[in-house]
Amino acid sequence: MLEKTFEPQAAEPRLYAQWEESGLFAPRTDGAAEAYSIVIPPPNVTGSLHIGHALNNTLQDILARYHRMKGKAVLWLPGTDHAGIATQMVVERQLAAAGNVGRRDMGRDAFIEKIWEWKAESGGTIVRQLRRLGASCDWSRERFTLDEGLNAAVRKVFVQLHKEGLIYRDKRLVNWDPHFQTAISDLEVEQREVDGAYWHFAYPLADEETYEHPVTFDDEGNATEWETRSFIVVATTRPETMLGDTGVAVHPNDERYAAIVGKSVILPITGRRIPIVADEYADPTKGSGAVKITPAHDFNDFQVGKRAGLPAINVMDAFGRILNFDAAYKGVDAEGRTTEDFEILRLVESFPDFAGLDRFAARKAIVARAEEEGWLREIEKTKHVVPHGDRSGVVIEPWLTDQWYVDAKVLAQPALKAVEQGDTVFEPKSYEKIYFEWLRNIEPWCISRQLWWGHRIPAWYGPNGEIYVAETAEDAREQAMADYDSEVALTQDEDVLDTWFSSALWPFSTMGWPEKTEDLERFYPTSDLVTAADIIFFWVARMMMMGQHFMGEVPFKRVIINGLVRDEKGQKMSKSKGNVIDPLGIIDELGADPLRFTMAILSGTRDIKLSKQRIEGYRNFGTKLWNAARFSQMNEARRVEGFDPATVEQTINRWIRGELTKAERAVSEAIEGGRFDDAAGGLYRFVWNVFCDWYLELAKPVFQGSDEAAKTETRAMTAWTLDQTLKLLHPVMPFITEELWAELGKEGPARDGLLMGAEWPVLPDAFIDASAEAEIGWLVDLVGEIRGLRAEMNVPPSAKPPLAFVAPDAVTAELIARHRDLILTLGRVSEVGSADAAPTGAVTFVSGGSTIALSLAGIIDLTAERARLEKEIAALDSDIGHVNKKLGNPNFVSRAAPEVVDEQRAKLAEAEAGKIKLQAALARLASL
Repeated sequence: MLEKTFEPQAAEPRLYAQWEESGLFAPRTDGAAEAYSIVIPPPNVTGSLHIGHALNNTLQDILARYHRMKGKAVLWLPGTDHAGIATQMVVERQLAAAGNVGRRDMGRDAFIEKIWEWKAESGGTIVRQLRRLGASCDWSRERFTLDEGLNAAVRKVFVQLHKEGLIYRDKRLVNWDPHFQTAISDLEVEQREVDGAYWHFAYPLADEETYEHPVTFDDEGNATEWETRSFIVVATTRPETMLGDTGVAVHPNDERYAAIVGKSVILPITGRRIPIVADEYADPTKGSGAVKITPAHDFNDFQVGKRAGLPAINVMDAFGRILNFDAAYKGVDAEGRTTEDFEILRLVESFPDFAGLDRFAARKAIVARAEEEGWLREIEKTKHVVPHGDRSGVVIEPWLTDQWYVDAKVLAQPALKAVEQGDTVFEPKSYEKIYFEWLRNIEPWCISRQLWWGHRIPAWYGPNGEIYVAETAEDAREQAMADYDSEVALTQDEDVLDTWFSSALWPFSTMGWPEKTEDLERFYPTSDLVTAADIIFFWVARMMMMGQHFMGEVPFKRVIINGLVRDEKGQKMSKSKGNVIDPLGIIDELGADPLRFTMAILSGTRDIKLSKQRIEGYRNFGTKLWNAARFSQMNEARRVEGFDPATVEQTINRWIRGELTKAERAVSEAIEGGRFDDAAGGLYRFVWNVFCDWYLELAKPVFQGSDEAAKTETRAMTAWTLDQTLKLLHPVMPFITEELWAELGKEGPARDGLLMGAEWPVLPDAFIDASAEAEIGWLVDLVGEIRGLRAEMNVPPSAKPPLAFVAPDAVTAELIARHRDLILTLGRVSEVGSADAAPTGAVTFVSGGSTIALSLAGIIDLTAERARLEKEIAALDSDIGHVNKKLGNPNFVSRAAPEVVDEQRAKLAEAEAGKIKLQAALARLASL
């Protein structure tokens, strides 16, 4: 006999060990088996399981377990990402906490050795946590983005793309993190709203030029008064960058400045002469309509500078300090600047007050100088969005520097075409728009990072700056020999590759490329990719580009995009808000299955509103299943050797057979379609509402009756149905179903093995019996109406009013006779009779085409019940009026968060529906 409750804390580690030892995580070796493959989005090696991981990996595991049970050779390939900046930061912090020297003092080789030591000790945390979730990955194939095989793949790709002219070195603006002194990707930039200001500076016109500037306007916006100006006002949130201004832009259609386009201003402090240019980037409606242009420190300004031919001048070093140009002269030429640029930079040498200052200290000093010299015209306080490094927390500086780039535009074309023609599809399809929008407007991809932990760029520099790109140092030396008569010293590039570069190769590098392996032959392209929307362009698109370029095929046939998990109010989870749900804490307390089921059933929305209470609710679902199995055992429902469900005769057994068949179809189609919420919803309805609430209730009288043939058949049918239910539920709730499979297998014929390796049920159409469905449907609808009416009329649970069918026809009379005992028990009525008309004091309702009367006279207090209903209707009227007032206020609808507006609309709909039900109950009372 089963224990009273399922204890996940004891069972889950034991069951997972059995799965792992069974070898079922590895693909079937049967060559005839259809292949199904999926690669895990590699979590950072520094990471711990968060709720997003729990969602993403639950959905992947559902797919892997389902297809495995369908008889396919399933490869779910796991691995972790070396996470360059995150891992380096973790180890640097540990070194600092232990009082050790920093990485620069330690040296590159010694520091990297320390990171490998850390990985050996702590890098497997998230892999162990994925096991706790139940992830059925093939751990024998686990990969790491810095393992030797992937290193070889990365080097080969870099060298080949460089030979094809698709990787090159260039000077462009990057997101520069002054804390880590490295370029970072857009994904690693966090936009934060901060308090700031617009500082309005008056730049004097050169050559004593003046112009007439409008100052007064009529109602139609026409200028009526002008003043003569010898300056132009610009506004900036970053005064420190003015040292690098090389132009001022105005809109070409802005009549205010038409007379001075092509003229120049003298940049304060530096004395630099810079032109006024016309460019559509300048917005006439914002501020003065004139903007300072600093091409080396602003992405938009960089583009304006390119269009207008303006020089780009770095005014900061890698730490975000104003350059000391005495020390930078040598670097100027090395950076490839022209002599003219060099001379411009020399001008700053005259102002040592700024050299070496941190950018924010320089800001204060420059503003003070502007105020002192009279060219500060206004300080306008504002809130604005400023980019910060997501790990360092410092303000990101757009910085002009030499980096390695991929010509992504060329690689993007086949990736675009593949989705356009359906070689790869997105689920939901709406996410294709994000993919298309990014690829059609793609910029060169900066792939170099100024870190030590990562794939070191396979490029070596000769004595005169020559670049030799090769897979090995030996190959680079051979290339250099062609330029020199003798062997020369080469220096390898200090930078490493962007983590996303190696991740872009993940679907094929993990299967052994560039070697021609059996795994590549069998499992590439992969079947599905499950990932989040925020990395469609950072990862999905890049895998598409690399997969097609190097494999000639798309890397996956379908991309399933999962939503973002938020708290129950729709707010983003964050530690500062205290609203984070820790999946490991949930697993410790409630087990993995309730968490997995919750993730699946809520997965159909872009924003998943999650609360612990929801997860607890689905733990109750597991408890319901467990209790159903115990009930079956107590009633001797055991599996029977050779039992054939096609031969059952009892109506309830033919009915449950059909309901199970329909559930199997619905669940299979939903999982195949990537609709995990529909799959979980279908399982919930069948297990709770159909099997537990109705079939077992309908079977009770049979179990307790004297018809031995019916009892034997129903016991066997109950056991068979429970077995098939465990199979259907296993991909979503693997632990409790595996435990029940083992426990129930102790009686009856021996099991063939673990449930995980069992065959998915595929039930024939003939199992759906229309006559049984109609008959049991009639009974279920009737009992449901009785129960609903009892609740609506506030009938005490202990009361058993009489029920009468009004003038039933012969078919109904036969159904009544056959199911009278069930109606009495399930409907909690004292008798089931018939009458020519509804008795006095009865409430009537219609079910199955019949009019039925439930006698309530003397059972409920009509006066008190009428007062209760009127009071509840009045309360709902008040709620409806209050919500309508809110929703009718344009300010509320436009200013409130969307989730708050949606919540109010849902509240209104619920109140209106409740009012309709109460009014119907009140109307029924009037007829008594």
